[in-house]
Amino acid sequence: MTDTREGTTSPADRRRGGFVLFLRQCLAELRKVVRPTRDELVAYTTVVLVFVAVIMLYISILDFGFGRLVLWAFGG
Repeated sequence: MTDTREGTTSPADRRRGGFVLFLRQCLAELRKVVRPTRDELVAYTTVVLVFVAVIMLYISILDFGFGRLVLWAFGG
C-alpha cells in the first residue's frame, strides 16, 4: 500500500523496490561477463583433468609407500 503523500512508502513497497533494483543490477553485471570460447573451454577442462590425474597419481604413490612402511614396521 502506498501513501499518497510524496516520499512515503510502506515497508513492503520498499522491499519490493529493493528486490527489483537487485535483479536489475544482477542482470547488468551478467551482461558484462565474458564467456570462454569452445577452444578455451576445452583447453581449461584438459588442464584441470591432467592436473587432477597427476595429483591422484602422487597421492596413490604416497599411500602405497606409507602402507608398505606400516606393514614393514608392524610386521605385516
